[in-house]
Amino acid sequence: MPPISLRSPHTLDEPKLEALIEIMFLAAYADGPLGEEERRHFAQSVQSLTDRKVTGDVFDNLVERLVRSRREVGTKARMAVAREVLGSVEACKVALSLAVGVILSDGVIRPSERAMCLEIADALGIDRDSAEQLLREAQGA
Repeated sequence: MPPISLRSPHTLDEPKLEALIEIMFLAAYADGPLGEEERRHFAQSVQSLTDRKVTGDVFDNLVERLVRSRREVGTKARMAVAREVLGSVEACKVALSLAVGVILSDGVIRPSERAMCLEIADALGIDRDSAEQLLREAQGA
């Protein structure tokens, strides 16, 4: 499998793309339902990752499906599926990086968001030190 990078998310197959999107969604949901700024950032990220194919009603349906899945199966189970689908450490790091971007979209990393970031890192097999470093770098940017 070719390496996955932030420069080439458009080359991902649909299941991997959906896994990236779901990890971003779970991160955005860390402090409760999506706030306006988080939803806007999440929508822009999804549109960018999908070459603007997921907008309007398609985006709203996606969010509804993700909310339902999270509620029915649980966050940990959804993260485990995402890790399996992503398949590589590099792809998991991309997912975590995108998640941090969503968390930081409102300019503040709340304790619940930091905890979710670390939970995502654990679920994706990324050490916590790397996750903390990513958070520090994002806050400093």
